Amino acid sequence: HGKENVDSRHNRGRGGETTRFHTVNVAQPVRFSRKCPTGWHHYEGTASCYRVYLNGENYWDAVQTCQRVNGSLATFTADQELRFILAQEWDLEEKAFVRKDQRRFWVGYQYVITNRNHSLEGHWEVAYKGSSEVFLPPDPIFGTAMSEKENVLCAQLQCFRFPTLRHHGLHSWYAENCYEKSSFLCKRSQTCVDIKDNIVDEGYYFTPKGNDPCLSCTCHNGEPEMCVAALCERPQGCQQYRKDPKECCKFTCLDP
Repeated sequence: HGKENVDSRHNRGRGGETTRFHTVNVAQPVRFSRKCPTGWHHYEGTASCYRVYLNGENYWDAVQTCQRVNGSLATFTADQELRFILAQEWDLEEKAFVRKDQRRFWVGYQYVITNRNHSLEGHWEVAYKGSSEVFLPPDPIFGTAMSEKENVLCAQLQCFRFPTLRHHGLHSWYAENCYEKSSFLCKRSQTCVDIKDNIVDEGYYFTPKGNDPCLSCTCHNGEPEMCVAALCERPQGCQQYRKDPKECCKFTCLDP
């Protein structure tokens, strides 16, 4: 409305009285740390989210569960990614199919048996051809529930509960009967998550998780971009107030 009014921060209201505006919510530079839904762990190196599901399912049911959340059973592109997985606290509960000192869960590899003579011979394959640039596990430990009729076994990654073992990256690979029930690890691309923990589709406007509920951004490749901020007017007739952390320009008056 003109440079003079902007600089003086006041304007004429009805009846000629002066109305003052107080900016109480100036947008600050924000680093958005939430790129995964609640319960998922984010790894910057692959721009991916990971989650262990505790409900014991066989391999094929685990595959479908991961697909329903727009992911797949996890495969790994580099040793650093695997070390990230092993170092996480997954909040695993005690289950009948899990030993107290170790954790095993399905991941996205299968072991194809090529020879059953004196010892089992075979090779690892990625379960889904869409996965690219992944490393294959070393020779596995064979599970106890194997059937002589099975020519394909499924991969379980074993990590340890104790922090010292986890942070040293100790782990094992098992080739197990695919119909055994186990926890499993899903992997999906990072995504935009709004301030109310909803997943946002590509290209849509949203308010990202953070300290400013007045930001509006565009979701692009799982990142908030082209953000703009609204500035709030101080609530009239209220000396002490509290801003709502999740609603833009919403206040609670604390005056007596």
